[in-house]
Amino acid sequence: MIIGVPAEIKKGESRVGLVPDGVAELVRMGHTVLVEKGAGLGSGFADGLYIGAGAGITDGHAVFGRAELIVKVKEPLPPEYGLLRPGQALFTFLHLASSRELTDALMKSGVSALAYETLEEGGGLPLLAPMSEIAGRMAPLMGAFYLQAGKGGSGVFAAGAVGVRPARCLILGAGNAGTNAARVSSALGMDTTVLNITADRLRRIDEMFSGRVKTLMLTGDALGRAVRDADLVIGAALVPGARAPLLITRQMLGAMRRGSVIVDISIDQGGVTETSMPTTHDDPVYEVDGIIHYCVANMPAAYPQTSTPALANATLPYVKLLAEAGVEEGVGKSGPLRSALNIYRGRVVHKGLARSMGAEPADIKDLVSARSR
Repeated sequence: MIIGVPAEIKKGESRVGLVPDGVAELVRMGHTVLVEKGAGLGSGFADGLYIGAGAGITDGHAVFGRAELIVKVKEPLPPEYGLLRPGQALFTFLHLASSRELTDALMKSGVSALAYETLEEGGGLPLLAPMSEIAGRMAPLMGAFYLQAGKGGSGVFAAGAVGVRPARCLILGAGNAGTNAARVSSALGMDTTVLNITADRLRRIDEMFSGRVKTLMLTGDALGRAVRDADLVIGAALVPGARAPLLITRQMLGAMRRGSVIVDISIDQGGVTETSMPTTHDDPVYEVDGIIHYCVANMPAAYPQTSTPALANATLPYVKLLAEAGVEEGVGKSGPLRSALNIYRGRVVHKGLARSMGAEPADIKDLVSARSR
């Protein structure tokens, strides 16, 4: 199979879909790998390293034009829509539930689109996990930075001081991102509380941190009180393949202290607040009703020399399976790949995505069977 690795064009995005070691493995298996010139530079991988691994270096149009499988990091942007073609497979972060435009574009293109963030195995999300880990650990650091008075924040120091309380950090969601946010928040000395809709994850948080992190069931009343008291709110709620739950309304901002900060990790899936909208690393924050919002849609891209290898290590086994089997056979034999498939040749097949779009999902088995007849 011909596998293409284009350079990312999203603003502030320096990660790359495959690292040279992964390319070498695919080439040893008999596949051809085409890498766009300069695609790995931001992650510390010069073109020469890819050439040494057996890749061909070419321009972006040739990568899209020749590749049967495109391996990216972030979702295609409008300049890339026209480069996709029927029968091609796309494997990347997609977050389609928050973008009808991208969903429609992928359906129109005829590609089979597989999303890292919906791939499930062993009850977890192994391709989302490394990026959630990094974003979760970043969130308290970014929040603490923007709590500075000179950055528009309230001026509350995260760690407090002798005789003075530390910042209160509220984390919405106890999954991978939320757990890692709690790890760093508590280590910084913040008074940390995690809200979640199920008790089992809260119990795990309680055991993991030996009671140093408070836990609360996520109810309307508990949420309202906790948001009112927080200096920093971290949105880390996730519904795989679907839009993130809307938890904080604009009206609730009025009860928060001026200069408090919201870091919305869930912005890729639409965000947990009514006032969240995607930002970039170049211009990461904005203010609504006196509350600072940090809503960078690709947080781990700030540290590409860490996040690229972490992501590539996780994705490579599935890239190899797709390269060997193709989409139809791969999805047929692999439950994880089946859960990753969002769109197949113009039809939405992922249940969570279909629900977000107000439609019924197509059955992949019926589509593959019809195509083979």
